[in-house]
Amino acid sequence: MMNWILKPFEELTPKELYSILQLRNEVFIVEQNCPYQDCDNKDLRAWHLMGMQNDQLLAYSRLLAPGISYSESSIGRVVSSPSARKTGMGKKLMRESIARVRNLFQTDTIRIGAQLYLKKFYESFGFIAEGDTYLEDNIPHIQMLRKPK
Repeated sequence: MMNWILKPFEELTPKELYSILQLRNEVFIVEQNCPYQDCDNKDLRAWHLMGMQNDQLLAYSRLLAPGISYSESSIGRVVSSPSARKTGMGKKLMRESIARVRNLFQTDTIRIGAQLYLKKFYESFGFIAEGDTYLEDNIPHIQMLRKPK
């Protein structure tokens, strides 16, 4: 059974913070072979959504209020543990992230900077690509926007 936990940075326990950074490093830096500065100060102002099962972090995203990354609210650092892949965990994480943004920031408008290879995945949640692709940390990305229906 997945236990979803949502906390602002100040309420994260040292173990939770360590698990978050460990998972983000495992996937974004090591697996994707992309050395970049993960700690970008946005974590300090973010809400952190953790999908825990049996005391293990299997899914994570950070939720940002309007005005931090974009003028709209944002979901970033979306990641599932390699051990949870091919189980639908990514879809569960996005559904939960969108619902939590709605509750936290009272909006359905969400902008993301998506890795280009995940464009169809995000389109399945109502995100629409905007603008040209761009390189971020040497990985093709595209901005996507989800508006109220």
